[in-house]
Amino acid sequence: MGGALDVNEFVAGYLVEVEEHLSASTANLLAAEAALRGGESSPKAIRELFRALHTIKGLSAMVGVEPIVDLAHAMETVLRAADRSAGSLSASSIEVLLRGLRSIEERARALAERKPVLPAAPELLAALTALDLAAAPSPPVPTIGADPEILAKLGPGERVQLAQGVAGGRRALRVDFVPSPARTAEGVNITTVRERVGKLAEIVKVIPLSVPASEGAPGGIAFALLVLTSAPDEEVARAAAADGVRALTVELPVPPVVAALAEREPDEPADREPQLRGVVRVEVARLDDALDKLSALVVTRFRLARAAADLRSRGVDTRDLSEILREHDRTLRDLRGAIMRARMISVAELLERVPLVVRGLGRATGKQVRLEIDAGKAELDKAVAERVFPAIVHLLRNAVDHAIEPPAERRRLGKTEEGVVRVSCFERSSHQLELSVADDGRGIDRALVARRAGRPAPESDAALLDLITLPGLSTLDQATKTSGRGLGMDIVRRIAVEQLSGELSVSTSPRAGTTFTLRIPLTLTIVDAFSFLCGDQLFVTPVAGVEEVVEIDAARVLRGPAPGEARGGTMLPAPGEARGGTMLIERRGEVVPLVDLGALFELGASPARRALVVRRHGAPFAFGVTRVIGQQEVVVRPLEDPLVRVPGVSGSTDLGDGRPTLVLDLVTLSGRLSAGRGGRGALARVAS
Repeated sequence: MGGALDVNEFVAGYLVEVEEHLSASTANLLAAEAALRGGESSPKAIRELFRALHTIKGLSAMVGVEPIVDLAHAMETVLRAADRSAGSLSASSIEVLLRGLRSIEERARALAERKPVLPAAPELLAALTALDLAAAPSPPVPTIGADPEILAKLGPGERVQLAQGVAGGRRALRVDFVPSPARTAEGVNITTVRERVGKLAEIVKVIPLSVPASEGAPGGIAFALLVLTSAPDEEVARAAAADGVRALTVELPVPPVVAALAEREPDEPADREPQLRGVVRVEVARLDDALDKLSALVVTRFRLARAAADLRSRGVDTRDLSEILREHDRTLRDLRGAIMRARMISVAELLERVPLVVRGLGRATGKQVRLEIDAGKAELDKAVAERVFPAIVHLLRNAVDHAIEPPAERRRLGKTEEGVVRVSCFERSSHQLELSVADDGRGIDRALVARRAGRPAPESDAALLDLITLPGLSTLDQATKTSGRGLGMDIVRRIAVEQLSGELSVSTSPRAGTTFTLRIPLTLTIVDAFSFLCGDQLFVTPVAGVEEVVEIDAARVLRGPAPGEARGGTMLPAPGEARGGTMLIERRGEVVPLVDLGALFELGASPARRALVVRRHGAPFAFGVTRVIGQQEVVVRPLEDPLVRVPGVSGSTDLGDGRPTLVLDLVTLSGRLSAGRGGRGALARVAS
């Protein structure tokens, strides 16, 4: 055992740990602020915040990042003083603590980027020291009806947490779990019990108890779980593998108090069972490398399939080879699923930073804003998440700065002073995520937008979206720190439509609010796609963008108005003007514009026999193709050269013949054609 310890080996893991604890600290501090606004305390949030900061301090001391140690220690002192005064944090305290968290984050980022880590700002340390946390007489602590051995291990913080839960309408229960070899053999231990009970109840504390050894408790140990729940007793008992539950009586104090932190340093509690979750942290670069290797395997699969087809055409018996190829396909699909699952992050994790963004916007604009987030269990590829987050921030900035009215105006309109911004998302299919940002503000003034753009007032939401996404358009006379430069919505459109090959839509009502909706793919690199022919040219398009594949009956193709004629206030697409106006097909009583892709790309006169139907802003659009070959997984490579990048072409792929095959984004292409910006010549050059 020679040589000095190289601390740099631990820096990567340290940064990941600090990032997780900072995220949790921010969420808990914002929860404490929300409780303060409601005149309540938040003992659990304060306790978890203290623990997170203590952990950050310990980790930073181990790695030798003294500025972060100083900041975390000063913030701990503030929380300990709040504990001694038995009072909730003041608004000024929360503001300074948020500054402290930002300062820790900045220094952690500097360490990650191998830049000098600046000392803690003296003025921030002084502000933390000088926070006005006047001591107050200790208010009464809630009285809990439980066994003495339970009460002896129940701190003031847990008592307050139980009291607040009961005041909120939940029941306080004690559930006992007794480990045994038989239960362990079945995979039932305190860790799995905590996980199962945690789905039905809020676990306040887990207390280990010494019990007489017996046949039912051969180890002489049991665990008492103190929980708050609204679930039936039977379900909680079943989750804990217990015979039953016992109710705890709680006498509520007036007023409730903030949880008192334990006098001892909050190291890992002795009563906490170690939770080995089997989590391994992997750098994103390694996952990217695995995905590249998988991409090469996908291309190799196409080459094998072509080679097998060539052998069959020459009369070779390939039945054994075909079976091997089918097994290879199944294995490759499973491998793809495993790698993609490893790359996925929950949307809830992506949106963790959103509350802090909205809080800052509200303070900068002087508006009261309540944020509601419903992320469900949706997941997203990390690469897609990193690209879409700036679009979410721009939408939030627009909602707070443009849409939500000032408190006085909301009162005059009969609204609550506090505006509401909702961020929600769900998986529309196995390929696509729908994410919306809604507000209850003033709505978009169509006439004002039209005057600013020098265009006629838009009659539909789709036309309105085309206006507000014009580069440089803003409804503000003067730029502010938050908006007014006319770039926000244009950036959102570029990210959602051009970079992610998704769709952006808007719905707005005067004085009722606005909702922006993004529909984006869950992943970008390897996607399920339809391959099809236009003439003799092969193309592919993602399955996620296609609503339906239909047969074209030439006898039922209609001819619409000539180019430039209006129909119902909407301009029909120009590319189908040949031989008497726009081509239309009927689909279940719905008239759908039809564009022949072969004619659009100037690929010959092969008749279109099938149509791929897409939907943009709720309106259907059909693209005629010569033949649909099938559905397969493809590796999409973006077109980096700006000279060949064209709207409607999202990239290229290799189908095993060594030639690049264009990947078409039919939703974007339909939008360009509907707006009369088909770029026919450019598309034809790229196709050739």
